[in-house]
Amino acid sequence: MDNFEEYLRQGEPNKAEKAKVWKTAIGLQQVDGLKPSDYLIATAKQNIEGDISIDEVKQLINSYYKQHPEKDSENRTEEADKVSAQIAEILSEQTFTFSPAEYLTIHRRLFQCVYSHAGRIRDYNITKQEWVLNGDTVLYASAESLKVTLEYDFEQEKKFRFKGLSQQEIIEHIAHFINDLWQIHTFGEGNTRTTAIFLIKYLRKLGFKEVNNDLFAEHSWYFRNALVRANYEDLSKGIHKTEIYLIHFLSNLLLGENHPLINREMHVQYIDTVKKQNDTVKIENDTENDTVFYLIKQNNKITATEMGERLKISLSTVKRKIKELKDSGIIARLGSDKTGHWEIVEK
Repeated sequence: MDNFEEYLRQGEPNKAEKAKVWKTAIGLQQVDGLKPSDYLIATAKQNIEGDISIDEVKQLINSYYKQHPEKDSENRTEEADKVSAQIAEILSEQTFTFSPAEYLTIHRRLFQCVYSHAGRIRDYNITKQEWVLNGDTVLYASAESLKVTLEYDFEQEKKFRFKGLSQQEIIEHIAHFINDLWQIHTFGEGNTRTTAIFLIKYLRKLGFKEVNNDLFAEHSWYFRNALVRANYEDLSKGIHKTEIYLIHFLSNLLLGENHPLINREMHVQYIDTVKKQNDTVKIENDTENDTVFYLIKQNNKITATEMGERLKISLSTVKRKIKELKDSGIIARLGSDKTGHWEIVEK
């Protein structure tokens, strides 16, 4: 990523904008553990300098791999290079249509030089072992229902109205939509990169022009793991679906917040011993705090007023205890005070 910092520091708008696009395009390859070649980096710099166009970048990359075919198919550098160039092209365009066809087109354009099934809805069921799930898999949509499910999700999103929502509620809704879209896993490969590009373009359509795409460049693996955790549950082990990590990512992305984006904290077996001990000591030494926590655990829609009535303490005291629990990362509020609910953040 340091390859493009010089352009971002120089302050020339055109070069800086191109550098941001390339930084995002290359960073997104990390979702599948891919790393572009030095040749792609050098060619991207030529594009940033204005010496060659995106079309010429793609032509050079294609010619390079005709002359230097990959010997190790597991390396997938050719895929990383070609897909990076396609992402840079798509993100440079000021066009977008909110539709399943656009989603399919993005996949086709990203992977047309890589996969024979580019842009096609998969016709087989899939599973994928995930590090964050300790080798388990998310349950993806059945191949038989993909087209109908995809169209349904888009239709519901088109009907949705953002009017009257707070910024936080907007982010929570977008997190839920993009989470559902990714869970379908419309394609055999390349779902996360396709979903990320679609999300960036959709956010622009919604008016988020200054999206901090550095997060996609630097935390693309976190983005993928957040989507995985939002779609996985194992109630026998006390593991619940949670969109809180995805909401943290989007809050940083759109609101400039500073939630720590740490992959290991999403792992289903992660235990931060020090934090757990500190939280336990804090709760055990504070009877009211402990009771507030368990009231929330029993009823995630309970209001502060109801807690005050049940505990026979003032509303201000309840709010102070809730703030302490939130600041400690023990609970999180999803949605507004009126229509939202509490979530216990499992560590």
